[in-house]
Amino acid sequence: MAEIQILAAESRERVGKGTARAARRTGKIPAIIYGNKAAPLSIAIETKLINKALETPGFYTSLIDIEVGGTKHRVLPRDTQIHPVTGVPLHVDFLRFDPNRRVTVEVPVNFINDREAPGIVRGGLINVVRHVLEVNCSAANIPDEFEIDLTGLDIGDSIHAESVTLPEGVEFTINDRDFTIATIAPPTVMQAEETTTEGEEIEDGAEPDAGGSANQREE
Repeated sequence: MAEIQILAAESRERVGKGTARAARRTGKIPAIIYGNKAAPLSIAIETKLINKALETPGFYTSLIDIEVGGTKHRVLPRDTQIHPVTGVPLHVDFLRFDPNRRVTVEVPVNFINDREAPGIVRGGLINVVRHVLEVNCSAANIPDEFEIDLTGLDIGDSIHAESVTLPEGVEFTINDRDFTIATIAPPTVMQAEETTTEGEEIEDGAEPDAGGSANQREE
């Protein structure tokens, strides 16, 4: 797990749309901490801190300490409501940390050693089918990312789930098939050339137009 970041917050005594809008007008984002059979804690966090946190890779798979009134609450980000037009965060949900609770999270995929893949060296492209992999694991055992080694892969090769080594206690939520993560696709130039060649073959073998049928004979 990555280093746990700390977010400063202040408690909100009242909840509701009015107080949430009031918090946003003062440059803060309303949020809530819930879980572990404890009463929900309504808080507000500075917008700039939330924006910075959201830009951090693996935000939803990272544990965070939220400090409220001198008390730290270890949490896992679960959801962010985003304004559909402006893209500004409106509300954030945090789940209290429980090392024994199993959670479902999306872990980002990182492809490495692309220059060691013959297919890519020859101009092939990585066709990424899944940029994240959904797993089920304990909150204390969430992977930061999955590294996919491209060494030795050629054009036409595929990377499947079975090639990923999962840490102990971590399981893919899709467990009924060996799903595809990425493929090495041929260069777009090659694809264009193949399409052109196929078109030319059809044209060469086509029958003449109004000038006469290829099956007609002169009498």
